[in-house]
Amino acid sequence: MNNQVKNLFTSESVSEGHPDKICDRISDAILDACLEKDEYSRTAVECLITRNKLIISGEITTNAHIDYAKIAKNVVKDIGYDDEKKGLDYKTMEVETYISKQSSDIALGVDSNKEKDIGAGDQGIMFGYATDETENYMPLAISIAHKLVRVATNKRKEGLLTFARPDMKSQVTIDYTSDKSKVNAVVFSMQHDEEIEIERLRDIVKREVIVPVLDSFDIDYKDAEYYINPTGRFTIGGPKADTGLTGRKLIVDTYGGYAPHGGGAFSGKDATKVDRSACYMARYAAKNIVAAKLAKKCLIQVSYAIGISDPVSINVNTFGTETISHDKILAMLLDKNIFDFTPSGIIKNFSLFKPSFKYQDLASYGHFGRPDLDLPYEKLDKVELLKKY
Repeated sequence: MNNQVKNLFTSESVSEGHPDKICDRISDAILDACLEKDEYSRTAVECLITRNKLIISGEITTNAHIDYAKIAKNVVKDIGYDDEKKGLDYKTMEVETYISKQSSDIALGVDSNKEKDIGAGDQGIMFGYATDETENYMPLAISIAHKLVRVATNKRKEGLLTFARPDMKSQVTIDYTSDKSKVNAVVFSMQHDEEIEIERLRDIVKREVIVPVLDSFDIDYKDAEYYINPTGRFTIGGPKADTGLTGRKLIVDTYGGYAPHGGGAFSGKDATKVDRSACYMARYAAKNIVAAKLAKKCLIQVSYAIGISDPVSINVNTFGTETISHDKILAMLLDKNIFDFTPSGIIKNFSLFKPSFKYQDLASYGHFGRPDLDLPYEKLDKVELLKKY
């Protein structure tokens, strides 16, 4: 008997049909609509959904005229909730809206009609992380977990999984016991119609979703355990089964628990809110540092005071994997000619006020390491500069 203690790590993901993700996407769709008409909109939108009712609340200052209910129903329709049997119906859902303007006290330190001299929208701590473990510089477990639900959702929308409904969850456990990591376990739960037999569903999901996704990664999974719809039946899903809230899947949105998260949610917030935009900047810096082979892993923490442009602090941890001195890496992060961590610098560098940047694309399947999206903060355009520094 092998009594070796295993070194295991697990991350999870959820599909766009998960109740929390419905709320995230509606919040970001409203942000997109505001920026399309007024690129200096200030938004902090929160949604709650339960049964067939959606409540939209928050603070918005914009010159745009927005039909919040119409945006929400279009999002729900696109996700695939068109029948109350599935857990939600965009045609009959009730929408209540409670929107007010941004606090004038917050606006004192933040508001600007130009991109310069924007103060941080709040105090807080933000993190960015990168590792050379995968091609997209993300931890392996969360990369696989995201791809599982993304592939399953795409197949559902393409009509290749006719029994599938929008609500899905995945969970992946990686075994790091030996030098070569391998998959230890995969958990996948898929909402489904009443007619499909559970064993047939399990066979199709494993064959059409799980195995092809695992094959796309350079990893051993021959001894993996599979838990597909482990309760047996999952017909009741979406908001009919669970209440959803904006910003309740922070670890799914970031690094799957492999790196810290400061606690600030992303969705529904414009780029003056540094708990969103500074996380993008910290990821960008960490990714370029690792891609330049200055470290195999890089974790950056940055903090702000409300109304102040420059960060209060910047910290870097390379976990002993650095190939140059820690002080030199920190000096690069503090050099504004390389990485400008001011809100205006972040916004300008990534064009975060422009309507061409679609925030709702980020609401599901993670904000980082997205091979399906061309994200400005995922670019490796600082690598050569860092090598020459």
